[in-house]
Amino acid sequence: MPVVLCETLYSQVLFPKFVAENRFLKKKPVLLCDYMTSIDDSRFLRLSSFASPYSNRFNTPVIAKRVIPCLDVHDGQVTRGVQFGQAEKGELRNVGDPVQLALRYNEQGADEMVFFDITASAHGRATMVEVIERAADQCFMPLTVGGGLRSVDDMYTMLRAGADKISINSSALANPDLIRAGAEKFGSQCIVVSIDAKKVAPDQWQVFSHGGRKPTGLDAVEWSKRAVSLGAGEIVLNSIDADGTKAGFDLEITRRVSESVSVPVVASGGAGKLEHMASVLLDGKADAVLAASIFHFGEYTVGDVKKYLAARGISVRQV
Repeated sequence: MPVVLCETLYSQVLFPKFVAENRFLKKKPVLLCDYMTSIDDSRFLRLSSFASPYSNRFNTPVIAKRVIPCLDVHDGQVTRGVQFGQAEKGELRNVGDPVQLALRYNEQGADEMVFFDITASAHGRATMVEVIERAADQCFMPLTVGGGLRSVDDMYTMLRAGADKISINSSALANPDLIRAGAEKFGSQCIVVSIDAKKVAPDQWQVFSHGGRKPTGLDAVEWSKRAVSLGAGEIVLNSIDADGTKAGFDLEITRRVSESVSVPVVASGGAGKLEHMASVLLDGKADAVLAASIFHFGEYTVGDVKKYLAARGISVRQV
């Protein structure tokens, strides 16, 4: 289908009931859509992925690479540890209020924002509806939320709160049909499957669930392919080995997954230098980079990353 710029998609004139029930659309611009099919009594519109197209000097459409800050939320505060499972050990560093940080990154020109409730899967805690409502009221970038979402109803709750995408991980592993159900209800572009992968042997990466604590026996590339076949519109690939270390992304598994699926792949885990960002986009063939620590502690801004990437010839949405 043709891609259409939907500047008036959220118009109260066109969709009064939808906007009334989803107040974030009154303020948040919708970037792109490839079809405008309303479903479930006009409550949701199927939108394309939120990557922005730009043209190069030959006027050829180019999909811009995205820079995405990630907020790990524990008990309502953004936290950061060095590796997986630190929340349970009390070894997390408090970074600040999630909405205030989201506003900071929104002003810096972040392409998207990801909120992960890092304890929801482990302890069955409800996800942060209030945080998403507050962020959606004040931020103009797409928001993705994950952690503890185990049903289509859970997804619906977060989308109504203001999320644009839903990220599922352990729940998708426990019930792969949840991917299909979510995609059929809200569209594939709303469904992100997050994969925590760990290198367990030479040339072998295994998928882990529950915050990287439980091995599943699944091969990371094969699970990525299956998730897409079930309807996932995006893969977030997080390296357990590299996460929080700031030593660089796992380029090999990122490249393998990127070459194996037809949807965007977001690289996560290991960002420490600007060069790491460029490497995973160029050599790892990722479509976007996700980072936490380097943004939270002021080492770099989103603008710094985009300026560096642009200087390397990588297409980005300019701030």
